[in-house]
Amino acid sequence: MQIITDLKAIEEPLINPVLTIGNFDGVHRGHLALFEKVRQRAQAIQGRSAVMTFEPHPFRVMKPGNGPPLITPTKQKIELIQQAGIDLLFCIPFTREFADISAEDFVGNILVAGIGIKELVVGYDYAFGRDREGNIPLLKKMGEKFGFLVHLVQPIHVDEMLVSSTSIRRLIQEGRLAEAKTLLGRNFQLEGSVVRGHNRGAALLGFPTANLSPQDELLPKTGVYAVTVLIDGKPYSGVTNVGYNPTFRDKFLSVETHLLNFSRDILGKKIKLTFLHRLRDEKTFKSVQELIDQISRDIHEAREWFEGRAFEPLKCCVSAASSG
Repeated sequence: MQIITDLKAIEEPLINPVLTIGNFDGVHRGHLALFEKVRQRAQAIQGRSAVMTFEPHPFRVMKPGNGPPLITPTKQKIELIQQAGIDLLFCIPFTREFADISAEDFVGNILVAGIGIKELVVGYDYAFGRDREGNIPLLKKMGEKFGFLVHLVQPIHVDEMLVSSTSIRRLIQEGRLAEAKTLLGRNFQLEGSVVRGHNRGAALLGFPTANLSPQDELLPKTGVYAVTVLIDGKPYSGVTNVGYNPTFRDKFLSVETHLLNFSRDILGKKIKLTFLHRLRDEKTFKSVQELIDQISRDIHEAREWFEGRAFEPLKCCVSAASSG
């Protein structure tokens, strides 16, 4: 997939580009329906399938500090768009100056003159341009003027649930991973670097943990989860605790993962957690021994859950993270 971050870098006309535009946070099943339509239309006219998205998310520019947490950071979003089979990605820097472009100028100067679109695929609620003044009727009117087609993709529902970034974000924050997976089309993931923790896992509890500094902003509801962990391209099974460790009265949220049968030092490494199943809520324990006993119960439950599942990457035991 070719990635263009500056429209001025287009040196020669694109071949019959078919484009869709959006933030695509989560790259969920609704977004995938848009991408599939783009691919189909590009194939039909022997053109190139293209996606335009923005960095940073417009909320970060227009409403700094007030936007929702992102489901997918830019790196992961790009990877998922590539996996969808798109030929060309425009990842456009979003600034206040860019936001001030009128809807008509955006279509005429950027989509038509800059990219040379032949067809445009948009969702049912698409709006664009300064103050979101542009809408689908305007797009169709300008399509007639400049000679490009506009295709409208209707909302996607799965199990009577509307597929949207807002719905998925809420489900993840509520710990409802199975429902979030249904709308995403995949399991929720976190990616980041392993950092030093409080040195309690191995020294105090007997269960060493990898402490994640997430790149992502969205975190699932506090509690304990069965996960797979991607390290140097290889998946391992584990259990992750997301929480404040109330037993130790910590003030900051932590993400801790314990893997059994894994002894390498991974401090500083990039890892990716795939959240598969919620085991329990976070609890406060009266003593360290009560916490250790609960971890043992978590180990047993996690082993039972992982046993025989097709995605289990290694036939290894699973242990729990510090979860109090």
